[in-house]
Amino acid sequence: MGQFATQGGLSKALFKFANALVGHFRGGMAMASIYACAAFGSVCGSSVATAATLSNVALPEMRRHNYSGRLATASLAVGGTLGILIPPSVPLVVYAILTEQNIAKLFLAAIIPGILATIGYCAVIWLTVKLRPDLAPAQVRQSQREQLNAVKEIWPIAVIFIAVFGGIYSGIFTPTEGASVGALGTFLAAVYRRELDIQSFKLSILGTAQTSGMIFLIFIGADMLNAALALSQMPTHLSEWVTSLEWSPLLIVGCIIALYIVLGFFMDELSAVILTIPVIFPAVMSLDLWGLDYSDKAIWFGILVLIVMQMGLVTPPVGLNMYIINNLAKDVPILETFKGVIPFLISDLMRIVLLFIFPSVTLWLVHAVGT
Repeated sequence: MGQFATQGGLSKALFKFANALVGHFRGGMAMASIYACAAFGSVCGSSVATAATLSNVALPEMRRHNYSGRLATASLAVGGTLGILIPPSVPLVVYAILTEQNIAKLFLAAIIPGILATIGYCAVIWLTVKLRPDLAPAQVRQSQREQLNAVKEIWPIAVIFIAVFGGIYSGIFTPTEGASVGALGTFLAAVYRRELDIQSFKLSILGTAQTSGMIFLIFIGADMLNAALALSQMPTHLSEWVTSLEWSPLLIVGCIIALYIVLGFFMDELSAVILTIPVIFPAVMSLDLWGLDYSDKAIWFGILVLIVMQMGLVTPPVGLNMYIINNLAKDVPILETFKGVIPFLISDLMRIVLLFIFPSVTLWLVHAVGT
């Protein structure tokens, strides 16, 4: 699904639509890239693919309209992280498998944090250009006809999103079957747009095989590690030790979140989740957190971990999105991009604190739908 979306040119339609709506505001193109990343993430599931694909479309336009390299590259780098937060999300699927949680519920729980992230990033852009108007000049508003044409180009994406998630939450099909529907839908959308040729189709199949192979190899290693952990009973002993601590359960989880922030500096999100969750998850589940039941606690913690690891994609020294953007914007020093990302990271930290203190924000949609 993600590969067909990437190779099928759907990112162009999304950026064009978002730019038609907000591009005329000061900083509007940067905001449009955030909106487009969020929308593309809803049919992709990969942060790296979202950052790379949207950058190819949005970065030349922003530079052509005299946007600063710092703002343009930083916006695209953090926007790409929405690819693993907005459902479908590959790390969330992996987390669901490792912890035996309902994938559909985890996807639901990620929607509101994803919307908050999108709003927060746009607020950072608005504040930045308010303080430094020279970073992003205002553009001419597009005509109603141009806006209407932009709307017409995104209808396949809207149909795919509604079909996949509507089908899952209405009980028509399972998340696995929904993935098949999504893959078929993005393939047909790419063919309809005449963006998918034989070479692009081959690249989609190859990219899918490479990603799947990577994930399964990590799973094999994780399964071997889990077997060793089970024999050593380390998770059980760790849970007992954590439970015996006289610390507040919230303080313990806060320390775990801080640990994940540090891990994000050095590890990609999939490796960190697969290697640490089998050890840490049982300990967290043994704690009394906000009076949550087991399922709610597992979902809430999974979203927190995902958001923290999302930050790692734009922090040195292993911020993958930063290096992808830097490879495309060779005229912008990577240090400038890192400086531009700092305000967005502050927004991320504020969102983590909000979701940590108020689990109901994460769980509201899960309870409302009652999947």
